[in-house]
Amino acid sequence: MKISVCIVEDNDNIRTSLEEIIRLDRKYVMAGSFSNGEEALRKIPSILPDVVMMDINLGDGKNGIECVSELKQKFPDMLFMMCTVYEDDEKIFDALSVGANGYVLKKATPEKLLESIKELYEGGSPMSSQIAIKIVRAIQTGQLFQNTDLNPAKKQLKTLSRRENEVLQYLASGMLYKEIADKMQLSTETIRKHTYNIYEKLHVHNRVAAINKFFNR
Repeated sequence: MKISVCIVEDNDNIRTSLEEIIRLDRKYVMAGSFSNGEEALRKIPSILPDVVMMDINLGDGKNGIECVSELKQKFPDMLFMMCTVYEDDEKIFDALSVGANGYVLKKATPEKLLESIKELYEGGSPMSSQIAIKIVRAIQTGQLFQNTDLNPAKKQLKTLSRRENEVLQYLASGMLYKEIADKMQLSTETIRKHTYNIYEKLHVHNRVAAINKFFNR
């Protein structure tokens, strides 16, 4: 089964390059390509692609983060991968907080982009190494948790066990269940059980919602 992909990118040359990357691999199908947020918001609901590759800066209209926010509210199961030049912390966390499932940089190789789409489709949260490093650093320094004593999400996070907290940190960095299992020297099924317990304690139903609470959003 082919993975259907939509692209939202205002730069004509970059958009054409991304289209070509998708079309040259038989495992993917180019379902739609849009140069601005307004067009994407109009047409993506009728296409319902498996994955949307979304730029952040889309010119004068809606930006990519706003588009993801609007579409995610209507189609919570739709998968969004930010594909952008931006590496600053605020845009990363803003994109993830509205429901982006992955975050890769445009300078990634075509192979890495396709690999990220496949990983996203299979349930992962692909991120460029530079992005993952920023997220892990932010977690370690605690910069994401300001005024947390008054925040309900923080109180819920305190109910997690040490092991569950560790699993959630790895989920937040974009790792797959198997990768987490290897890292923690546990079975994949055990990681799935820990993840289910995390969802129960945080009152969420998916990885993105759990990560958003982890980011104190």
